[in-house]
Parts: sequence; C-alpha cells; structure tokens
Amino acid sequence: MRVAIPIVVSVEDQRTLERWSRGRSTPARRVVRAKIVLAAAAGKQNKQIAVELDIEALTVGRWRKRFAEKGLAGIEKDAPRGGRKPRIRDRVARKIVETTTQCTPKNATHWSTRTLAAELGVSHSMVHRVWQAQQLKPHRVKTFKLSNDRRFVEKMTDVVGLYLNPPEHALVMCCDEKSQIQALDRTQKSLPLKKGRCGTMTHDYKRNGTTTLFAALSMLDGRVINRCEPRHRHQEWLKFLKQIDAETPPKLDLHLIVDNYSTHKHARVQSWLKKHPRFHIHFIPTSSSWLNLVERWFRNLTDQRIRRGTFTSVAQLEAAIRAYIDEHNRNSRAFVWTAGVASIFSKVQRARDVLNNVASE
Repeated sequence: MRVAIPIVVSVEDQRTLERWSRGRSTPARRVVRAKIVLAAAAGKQNKQIAVELDIEALTVGRWRKRFAEKGLAGIEKDAPRGGRKPRIRDRVARKIVETTTQCTPKNATHWSTRTLAAELGVSHSMVHRVWQAQQLKPHRVKTFKLSNDRRFVEKMTDVVGLYLNPPEHALVMCCDEKSQIQALDRTQKSLPLKKGRCGTMTHDYKRNGTTTLFAALSMLDGRVINRCEPRHRHQEWLKFLKQIDAETPPKLDLHLIVDNYSTHKHARVQSWLKKHPRFHIHFIPTSSSWLNLVERWFRNLTDQRIRRGTFTSVAQLEAAIRAYIDEHNRNSRAFVWTAGVASIFSKVQRARDVLNNVASE
C-alpha cells in the first residue's frame, strides 16, 4: 500500500500558502495548489483532498510531491515543457512590445488590447498575455515633477538636516495651508457597509462652501497646531504665525519648514519675522512638496476624515476637522524622516539623466 508523502510547512510558508489560497488576484491554479499543500500539511490523505477540492487524486499527489521536493518554488510556477520553441509567437510578442512602447494609435493616446490586436492582426488575449508577462500597463500613467530650483541641493540639504539632526533648544515644525477644502453634501443618503457589500455614496454632490486649514506639524511629537480661515492671504498667515508663537514654549527657537507660496514671503510677513527673531524660516525647493512632512499628514486627514465625509455647511466641516485634530493630538506620534541627502540626490540625478536621454532621442 502506497503511503502519501508527509508534508511539513514552516510558519513563514504557512502564511504564504494561506495568502495564496485566499488571494483574489492569485492565479486559480496556484490557489488550488496552495489548498492542496495546506490540506496535506493538516494530515489529510490524497483521496480526501481530491473529494474536497473536486479534482483528481493524481493531481493532488503530483503537487504534494512537488512541494515536498522543491517547497514553494515547486508549486508557484509550472515546470518548463518540452517541444519546439514557439519562434513565430516570440516574433509576434516582440512586435507587440515594440509597438506598445514606441508607437501610439492614430486617434488615441495609448493602446488597448483590442486596438493593438486589430493593428497587428493577433488576438486580444495574446496581447494581454504579452503585456502581463512584460508588466506593460498602457492604460496607467504616473505623475511626477522634478524641481528646477537652482538652489535645490542647498535647500534640500538644509531641510533634511533639520529632520535628521534638529538643533538644540529649538522646535522644528512643518507648516502649510490646505486650501479650498470643500464642504460637500451628497444628493442622496449613503448606504452603510454590510456583509457582502461595501459602503456606497452618490457620485454627485452639493457644494456648501470652502475653508482653508493652516497646520503646523511638530517634528518632536507629531502634534498639530491648526487654524481654519475662509481665505489664505498673508493676513491669515500672519494670524497663524502669531498663534504658533502663543502656543509654543517662548524659550525655544522655532524652525518652520514652508513652501515657496508668495504669502510666506510677503513684505509684512518679513517685517513681522524680523521683530520675532526666534522664528527661522526654511523654504523647501520649488516643486518639492514631498520634502514637507505636513503634506503627509494632510493626506491622512483627507483619507480618514474629508474624502468620504458629508458636510451640510462650512461650520460642520471645520468642526469635523478640529475633532480629527484633537483626537490626533491626544495620541500623536512623531513622523520620522530616514532618507539622507546623498540617497535623495542620487535618485533625483537618475531621474534627470533619464529625462535628458529621452529629450535627446
């Protein structure tokens, strides 16, 4: 009597197999193989597994043996098959890749599987397989922006230095305005989250006004000083600076990291700063909002409180923002910057080299 090969799975492999067995985007064949191995590791026999998964017992035995011999690598991918190499298919695949990356349709900005298939006289499923194998996604595009600031290195070094080595007897704060926050109310009531259905909300909305949030994120403990105003001129920025002055220990120097918005450089603002020497303003390079960590906190605010909220008035919106900030400040955690000047500059330089190469082609 033949005895099935015993299967022993490590804790790490167990997690991977469970993830594969539940993965909605995992290939179906890998899902089945993961379930086979998990059942085998639980001590079940091949016949029992075959009945539970509605597959052949020979299939169960094959993948049980493959896992016992090669581990996860044995079931993750199919073994290479014999036979003549598909030369024609390879040529067509190269043509698909070349056309996708080097050409565009006459009446569109990018290819779809069907438009490219019609152009090359192949099936759209083949185009899809080639794109998937080469990780080509013409329907997607990512945005970027490189700073052209002549003092980029100087300003970046200054700001990163404050993050990694803040001065003694001083407080470093990241400051900015989140302008034009809309108080949006949906045209119909939203449906709540329930089993088998996500929460829903109408795609259209009613505008009930806007507000501007002024925020200063402390790099010491993550607390946020905040103020909501209807506009974001230099007058409102001065009010916010005075609020920061009042709500921080008077013996500490204040190093504020801000962007290049003209409000921050207004003559009246500069005059006020001269009268308050404990304030030190550090401007990030142009087009480098990623250097200001308060932008990261703004994203949390948008994702967790604003984007899916409904507000019938500006007052209700501002109350929700203040409630969010109050809760954040009660359980605040410092944002930790880890990237050094050299690593940032090397990435920026690589991006510039790529742009220069594209421009010269």
